[in-house]
Amino acid sequence: MVKVELNLPCSQSVRSALVERWRLYRMSDCLLSHGLHVLGSLALSYLVLKQAWKLLQGFRIHILSRWWRTDLKKYGGWAELQTGRKTKIIQVDFTGGPEIYPKIEEGLKDLDVGVLVNNVGMTYTDGANKFLDVPDVNQRLTDIINCNIMSAVQMTRIVLTKMVAKKKGLIINISSQTAIHPIPLVTVYSATKVFVDYFSCGLNAEYKSEGITVQSVIPLLVSTPMMNNAEDNIIVKNAAEFAREALNTVGYTSRTSGCLSHSIQSYVLENFLPVSVSSFGLLIHLGTKINQLTGKTAKSKEQ
Repeated sequence: MVKVELNLPCSQSVRSALVERWRLYRMSDCLLSHGLHVLGSLALSYLVLKQAWKLLQGFRIHILSRWWRTDLKKYGGWAELQTGRKTKIIQVDFTGGPEIYPKIEEGLKDLDVGVLVNNVGMTYTDGANKFLDVPDVNQRLTDIINCNIMSAVQMTRIVLTKMVAKKKGLIINISSQTAIHPIPLVTVYSATKVFVDYFSCGLNAEYKSEGITVQSVIPLLVSTPMMNNAEDNIIVKNAAEFAREALNTVGYTSRTSGCLSHSIQSYVLENFLPVSVSSFGLLIHLGTKINQLTGKTAKSKEQ
């Protein structure tokens, strides 16, 4: 038997190098693990604090505001039936174009308007329809754009000049929850309410330093003629109660759902239902049901 011995003078240095590399690898792995742990903890803390802040803001806006209400008279003239003040009526059709606003401007020129509520609005179809399936689509599109968009812009233009001169004023624009995500089958209505919301937020940023408050109110379902005066319940809010709660939020926030019930519904829709479900699948399903019910009602009336 022949015994062979290999002389490897570098074997010790190789082993040392391998051990050092392994030590560095474990160290880097440990650092990475700790880094990810810290990053995850920070992300979780951010999400928890964000939701906690939302809850605190909601408590402040919808609970505390019931006892510490903003005095709306600080913005200027505020007509209430209880005060015995006169109410001036200017009758116009807001589906009209720019030609209707000189009449309104003339009627308001001698009035001290401290609060403007842009509440006028309309849908462009009785049920839920695709864009081209709306009856008399050309005229309906013109009407809804004039009523929902132009009215808010022109009425704001008319009263804002004097508000800026007085360094005080309140403008409340009524948007809709349909402005939060694209809503098929009521597409144009949804788009007009996006405009109202963005217009309000931008205007508030522009004129807040001059004493003007512009608030965007984003309600869900309210019992109004647009809703066929649906019976109020845990989801549908009575119009008078909604208006009272919404006014309580003035001075606390420039963008609100208007009442506690709607704020909770909005929070659930935005955080627990994905856009694809809440905006498309659910709404298309509801739209189909509405069309079916509307069709059945029309047939029963004809019979």
